[in-house]
Amino acid sequence: MVEEYLQNIKKQFKSYKEVADKTILQLSEKDLGWKYNEASNDIACIMIHLSENMRSRWTDFFESDGEKEWRNRESEFSKQNLNAIELKEKWELGWKCLFDALDSLDENNFDKTILIRNKKVKLIESITRQMAHYPYHIGQITYIGKMILNEKWKSPSIPKGKSVEYIKREFERNLK
Repeated sequence: MVEEYLQNIKKQFKSYKEVADKTILQLSEKDLGWKYNEASNDIACIMIHLSENMRSRWTDFFESDGEKEWRNRESEFSKQNLNAIELKEKWELGWKCLFDALDSLDENNFDKTILIRNKKVKLIESITRQMAHYPYHIGQITYIGKMILNEKWKSPSIPKGKSVEYIKREFERNLK
């Protein structure tokens, strides 16, 4: 049961990352820094926030608190002075940390508790929290990308008005 759950979780995280990646690939370096207004976050900030959250939560998660001393959460929401390549490298580093951590889990360590902000939580609670947190921000990335690209937007999932086609294709594929 634990192995099945972990495989499902990895699959879900990968699908969320894919949506973000498909959006990010459509955007220019300048687009990654675009903000709707001063109260908004740009995509670069969201990417850094997610990456730093993943690194903090999943680095040595059995041995140390998930809120690492080296993390500066406030700076994640400041203007990011990174070029697109540096930004994507940091983005991938966070995801690698997450997937490496998930790959280290099994039935022997799955029931352990971990610390987040000096509070003991079950590992499954932490995973569930992140399963809600990451797609929340990926939705923001996607929506900002859609606003920037307007009619040039290519949906990273099922395009508007294409649901019937998509479902038909899925049924046909599953019959084979």
